[in-house]
Amino acid sequence: MKQKFTVLFDLDGTLIDTAPDLMNAHNHVMQKFGYETKSTDEIRNLVGKGAASMIGRSLWNQARKELKKIDDEKIKSKMVDEFIDYYGKNIAVESKLLPGVLEFLKWCKKNNISMAVCTNKTEHLAVDLLKQINVYDYFEYVAGYNTFDYCKPDPRHLTNVIEIIQGELKKSIMIGDSETDSESAKAAGLPFILVEDGYTDKTINEIYHNHLIKDFNGIEQIINKYFIN
Repeated sequence: MKQKFTVLFDLDGTLIDTAPDLMNAHNHVMQKFGYETKSTDEIRNLVGKGAASMIGRSLWNQARKELKKIDDEKIKSKMVDEFIDYYGKNIAVESKLLPGVLEFLKWCKKNNISMAVCTNKTEHLAVDLLKQINVYDYFEYVAGYNTFDYCKPDPRHLTNVIEIIQGELKKSIMIGDSETDSESAKAAGLPFILVEDGYTDKTINEIYHNHLIKDFNGIEQIINKYFIN
């Protein structure tokens, strides 16, 4: 039976605080290849567009700092492969749900609201993380960086998922923590809820949003305005 309403979620920094495990994987790679490590806060500014982008941005930032060029694509590719391998083996060591997330997922389920994840994390890593955090079964679909031929901020990353789970564009909403999520939601014509202190170097005033939340506590009131009343 087709669900009436749909909530789409970003993953990193939205549903789950993954920064500690991402930092550990990033720093493992950087140490192995002879580059400087990053703090958890610095990692939060690099996440959002996938592993390759994170490693590339980290190298670019270091190259700019040291006034030198790091342009060996083979080395970058090896670093990304090493990151994915290490991270996949240590994906849920310190990662945890954001406050209020589990309660909200249960509330959506109770109210017959469909849920899906649209993330720029590689699909198998996203699925594995959700399973290890014990929330995978709440979602009807998980779309990762490599699920389609495109990913966020391309709006088709979102609209394809809505179509796959037989939702309706006019009865869907997106929740995310970065400009990547915001841009894709806006282009898809979806209302966008922005989670504060997300994985981005942008300020909340630089990111388009319809609603702003600190965490998921009380978010049901916002959803009610769109879906219930």
